[in-house]
Amino acid sequence: MAATEPTDRAPVGSKRRLGGLRRTLAPVSEARGMTRTMLWFGAGLTLSFILIAVFAPVIAPYDFDTFQANGQRFAQLEAPSADHLMGTNVQSTDVLSRIVWGTRTELKVVLVSLFFSITIGVPLGLLSGYFGGKLDRVLVLVMDALFVFPFLLLAIVIAFLLADKVGQGILTAAIAITVVYIPLYFRVVRNHTISVREEPFVEAARALGARPFTVIRKYVFFNVVQNVPPLATLNAADAILTLAALGFLGYGIQPTDGAEWGYDVNRAVSDAASGIWWTGLFPGLAIVLLVVGLTLVGEGLSETINPVLRKRPKVDVDLGSTSEDEAGIL
Repeated sequence: MAATEPTDRAPVGSKRRLGGLRRTLAPVSEARGMTRTMLWFGAGLTLSFILIAVFAPVIAPYDFDTFQANGQRFAQLEAPSADHLMGTNVQSTDVLSRIVWGTRTELKVVLVSLFFSITIGVPLGLLSGYFGGKLDRVLVLVMDALFVFPFLLLAIVIAFLLADKVGQGILTAAIAITVVYIPLYFRVVRNHTISVREEPFVEAARALGARPFTVIRKYVFFNVVQNVPPLATLNAADAILTLAALGFLGYGIQPTDGAEWGYDVNRAVSDAASGIWWTGLFPGLAIVLLVVGLTLVGEGLSETINPVLRKRPKVDVDLGSTSEDEAGIL
């Protein structure tokens, strides 16, 4: 009998996990109308860029800094053709290759910055909202001080301070964006934690002798973290714009370290005056499409996960037939 217990319990555990996964994804599957359209269209756009980043070595015709092939230098500012589908820029590099490799750079910076922002901002918001007191006042003061600065200005200052010590690479850009978004996660999680900590089930856990960190981990965290995915997706879209702005102003990633769309748009400003449109159009279009995709996913998730905004499918109930059946039974 003992030997059969693990085999009996394994399906039960897997069923519970599948049940939890179904409950988590249920709001997404129940999405209807414009919310469903936004969510799936944005997810398709975002997934396309993710696939481009993953398979960049296969998709890109050349490396991001390649300016010659077979011993011959590419023509400068060559219009789109069969050899270069999106043309070349003033540095004789292939525009298509720089956009493909730039996709990988953008997503790397966004993922690293969001990881650090969430892992720092969410725990601080939980602790500040649950314990309150002096810790809460100090953290709120620090976060409000960061909010005084405009996002882009704060990112420029951080990138400038780290340029000499860390260099102008992916890590510097990610840290600059991280500092910008930590206060956002802190505020959202803190405000929600303050309301959740007064709920009856949290008070019951405390009355039964549960330790504070146990209460936070088991009862508060999962009721607060549901606001993080929509916020993270919207912040990812904003982070793309912030990174592009840093690259445009010269505080982003160095051109020798990787391709970056904001830097390419900056180099294309002078080309536009001469009627050379392809060097700025395609990097700018890539920025717009990725930002639109992430924004639509964030808005769709916000309206799907939030029970106040979520629209549930209507179920038709035939009250007449039900009454007749009940009357017949009686």
